[in-house]
Amino acid sequence: MQADLDQLHVVLVAPRNPLNIGAAARAMSNFGFLHLRVVNPYAVAFREARSAVGASELLANAEEYKSLAEAVADCTLVVGTTAVRHRDLQHPLKRLEYGARVIRKHFGSGRVALVFGTEKFGLATKDLSHCNWLMRIPTREEHISMNLGQAVAVCLYELSRDSKAAQQTERLERVSAGEVERISEVLLEALRASGYVNPHAEALTEDKVRRLVRRLSLQAGDAELWLGMLRQMLWKIRSGEK
Repeated sequence: MQADLDQLHVVLVAPRNPLNIGAAARAMSNFGFLHLRVVNPYAVAFREARSAVGASELLANAEEYKSLAEAVADCTLVVGTTAVRHRDLQHPLKRLEYGARVIRKHFGSGRVALVFGTEKFGLATKDLSHCNWLMRIPTREEHISMNLGQAVAVCLYELSRDSKAAQQTERLERVSAGEVERISEVLLEALRASGYVNPHAEALTEDKVRRLVRRLSLQAGDAELWLGMLRQMLWKIRSGEK
């Protein structure tokens, strides 16, 4: 079972409160999830959190990244968490109890990143574009958001529960998030060269393209084929411009 748990990487994006970071790390240690990644943490808070009781070793081994894309590059499934609120989401949204089963089934296919946003605003739209789908904890409508440390604990408890679903695994090897990003970048380059991308809406187009490529759920062997096709198309487009 520990081998499965080792496939999960908890990713905290721009955390600012040392108590929240420490609580998240303690919850990870409680349930046996030992791999923490942090993206642009508030330096002072992160230093203070590293003295957290019962999780100092886990925090000492935490990996720091400058961007979410780098933090999830080696993961084959990236799941973002959200309280939803009034956001117009462009991703499939799963309740925790169902999403946890899907994640457990994926442990046989590669690393999984479970991503949590900042304490105040959650995940930004750009962060969401790196996710395959989103998961929410079914809290009551009158008070939907949870403290970061609590949210991590509830999600990891659900993931650690022993069930028949935990014994079922998908054996298809999926492309990593890093490979998805490479495909997205080449596709965007081809779209720019073709004149498809409106310079005034480039950021929005980038997010849409990332989501589109992730929805394809490509297998590992498909990545180079897609890159080869897109590069050939890009070369043809540029050759025609000369």
